Amino acid sequence: MSWLIRMVKGVIIALGFILPGVSGGVLAAILGIYERLLSFLAHIRRDFMRNFLFFLPVGIGGILGIGLLSAPLEWLLVHYKVIVLWTFAGAIIGSLPALWKESESKEKRDKVDWTWLLGTFVVSGVLLYALPYILGNLPANFLTFILAGVLIALGVLVPGLSPSNLLLILGLYTPMLTGFKSFDLMVFLPIAIGGILAILLLSKGMEHLLEIAHSRVYHFIIGIVAASTLLILIPNVKVEESISYLGATPVTFIFVIIGSIVGVLLGLWMSGLEEKYK
Repeated sequence: MSWLIRMVKGVIIALGFILPGVSGGVLAAILGIYERLLSFLAHIRRDFMRNFLFFLPVGIGGILGIGLLSAPLEWLLVHYKVIVLWTFAGAIIGSLPALWKESESKEKRDKVDWTWLLGTFVVSGVLLYALPYILGNLPANFLTFILAGVLIALGVLVPGLSPSNLLLILGLYTPMLTGFKSFDLMVFLPIAIGGILAILLLSKGMEHLLEIAHSRVYHFIIGIVAASTLLILIPNVKVEESISYLGATPVTFIFVIIGSIVGVLLGLWMSGLEEKYK
């Protein structure tokens, strides 16, 4: 049962790789495996076999999740994008109380933490919204998919960072999703290379930051989570795949409300599971 639960967690974390506005790191933190994963990646030779066996079902679930969820997700985003994005925004909002609690689990919240949170919310929100006006779209090829792998790894190492948002801005999101749903090796391979390189180079630094500035890091994360969640609900004319409310009907908004409530309840439920099994 423990093995199965970890595999399901891997499937859920895979959503952070492919769903705009969702961070694999946040989902890993909510599910109670982020800090252990970061420790394993930063000290990969320490207790390698025990950690490898622990994370093996998570990895299997992640691969299955990416491959199996990409096709229905692509279909849902094409036909019901507004409802889907509001539902997942609700799930992120439902997870915020757990992150808020974790942010002061080691030290009491102070004015500097509030400055980090508000500053990160404003700066990251402005930068993420303005990025499409600064950068153009990149061609989808082996090298740019390596970049996609780096961004996906950062989404795991830095909870709150949504790699899919950045991939949308760079024009790599749809080609990546298309490759995932067909299990295209020429998409999986460069993304794996980029992800492994980023993890090997950056995991120790992230672990060190959590050790010396746990509260600051989590308030930084909350600021990014709040900003990125807000941005996936705001249309951006410079992003071709941005949310659009054109053609939305009263029925659409009824389902938006229902989806948002379901999402919040789902986020709270996942947070409760994390607290129970931590």
